[in-house]
Amino acid sequence: MKILLHICCAPCAIYPIDILKKDGHEVTGIFYNPNIHPYAEYKKRMDTVIKYSEDIGMRLIKFDDYPMEEFLRGVVFREEKRCEYCYHLRMEYTAHIAKKGKFDGFTSTLLYSKFQDHHLLKDLGESLGKKHGTEFYYHDFRKGWKEGIRISRDLNMYRQQYCGCIYSEKERFYKKPKDKA
Repeated sequence: MKILLHICCAPCAIYPIDILKKDGHEVTGIFYNPNIHPYAEYKKRMDTVIKYSEDIGMRLIKFDDYPMEEFLRGVVFREEKRCEYCYHLRMEYTAHIAKKGKFDGFTSTLLYSKFQDHHLLKDLGESLGKKHGTEFYYHDFRKGWKEGIRISRDLNMYRQQYCGCIYSEKERFYKKPKDKA
């Protein structure tokens, strides 16, 4: 298959790309992540993905704009469902580009992370595949979690410490004070 792989970051792409190529698929990456905040973090992740794709000779689709406002407008007042919105935003765009670019299917490196809602991602991918008339390629890449981490460290890749959005950055540092009542 000719697969379009949504890439959230380079460390999360290592194992999925390896598996997809070993299974005989032609892989093209796409970096579309308006959720990542601040811009300096977005740029670090994008630059790392660009370098890795060049190093392994993989074609990468990326955009010069940074549509963070689109993400924030969709999440504000719905913070408890922000991950669902975020998955949908990025995977819908990937499905759209997969159809437009005549790919046989699409998938996401989000399926590699043990921190993401895997069942929601699978259901969402299948639904978006039907909506856009392109196949969602499902694979549980979580088996390669430790291997991907090891390789990314060996390659001295930039490794982020939070999912990407402003809310996950807050959760990384801020711990709600306990009630004193």
